[in-house]
Amino acid sequence: MMRHGLVLLALALTLAPVAAVAQPATITNVRAEVRPAGAEMRRVFDEAVQRAAGAAWIGFAAPMTPGDRTMCDWSNRGGRTVTPGPVKLEGPDTLHVLFRVEARRVSRIRVFTEGCVLDGGGLPLTWIDGVASAQGVALLASFVTDAAESRLADEALTGLAFHRDEAAATALIRAARSGSTRKLRGQALFWVAQRAGDKAAIVITEAIDRDPDTEVKKRAVFALSQLPKDEGVPRLITVAREHSNPAVRKQAMFWLGQSNDPRALEFFEKILKP
Repeated sequence: MMRHGLVLLALALTLAPVAAVAQPATITNVRAEVRPAGAEMRRVFDEAVQRAAGAAWIGFAAPMTPGDRTMCDWSNRGGRTVTPGPVKLEGPDTLHVLFRVEARRVSRIRVFTEGCVLDGGGLPLTWIDGVASAQGVALLASFVTDAAESRLADEALTGLAFHRDEAAATALIRAARSGSTRKLRGQALFWVAQRAGDKAAIVITEAIDRDPDTEVKKRAVFALSQLPKDEGVPRLITVAREHSNPAVRKQAMFWLGQSNDPRALEFFEKILKP
């Protein structure tokens, strides 16, 4: 079923293998086709990629982590943007994940919150309906690999960071621990700090202690600074006082200086006292 102009798609938000209440999204200027995910969502996705003769979009809806945020152009780091129409006071609970396909391969991954008015640029759009939560995580995680381009892996990490399923946090932790490049591990550590809850500090501290690359260790120190202060500041102080790598200690001191935390001030007073 395809048509031009304004297309209102019923995007199924699936919290488990059973579909939940549909959420509306507005996408203009597309030629849209809706296909059910079924039990083999990855096969449906791969078929859509191979059917794309030129540039095209493929998308699905996923449950989103709680938070008061609206993301209508995360790729440009817009974060919270103003959109027409009603805005949920409690924040959106649905994430829309869109894949741009060129030459029968995925070239971009974009994530948006519900309520964003999107312009598809006149391209075909295959919307995969009824995607189970685990299916969406598995698809995103498949782009966080050795073979994926750097930007594509970063974009997939962003999608995982905002996906509500606990398996998404597990995929971020796996990338932080065993990603093949320093950039991938460092970026994953940033998202682990935002997303991994009570596991985040352990994973980040492991990277500071065990990752073989100093640049990744420094990114892990920054990730510590993103944790709640009662958790991050004491760990930063420990790193600044005890770590064997002077570059890592220096990084910890820098982020302690940015924290404006009284414990950091007390630490600096002690080490500067003659």
